[in-house]
Amino acid sequence: MFKDFKEFALKGSVVDMAVGIIIGAAFGTIVNSLVSDIIMPPIGLILGKVDFSSLFIVLKEGKVPEPYASLAAAKAAGAVTVNYGAFINTIVSFLIVAFAVFLLIRNINRLQRQEEAPQAAPATKECPYCLSVIPVNAIRCAHCTSEIK
Repeated sequence: MFKDFKEFALKGSVVDMAVGIIIGAAFGTIVNSLVSDIIMPPIGLILGKVDFSSLFIVLKEGKVPEPYASLAAAKAAGAVTVNYGAFINTIVSFLIVAFAVFLLIRNINRLQRQEEAPQAAPATKECPYCLSVIPVNAIRCAHCTSEIK
């Protein structure tokens, strides 16, 4: 059983999948940083200095009564909140990752189609007598004048 598992685990596709998952996780953290640190601040500024990561609705007050200055203060007080700002950031992150994966798959498919394109029929062939290169439709060799069947 261990031998079978070892064969499975060391197959190229499993190793490739593992590498893809690791790179995908790293790419996810980069995209999260891109969204929270670069994309959302200008959007929040345009919309009136809104910080999306701190948008929340209080469902139930905590030990300390409302109002809460920030999401961290609400959580510290034990309030139950709906963090819709974080959800918006997550949606934007997902859209960026989905678009990047779409571009990647599109380019891979394009490369595969190019590889699968049928090879053009050769335009030349060799004369069986003198081994000179002649057109494929030739019935006589231009070099040795032999008749080609």
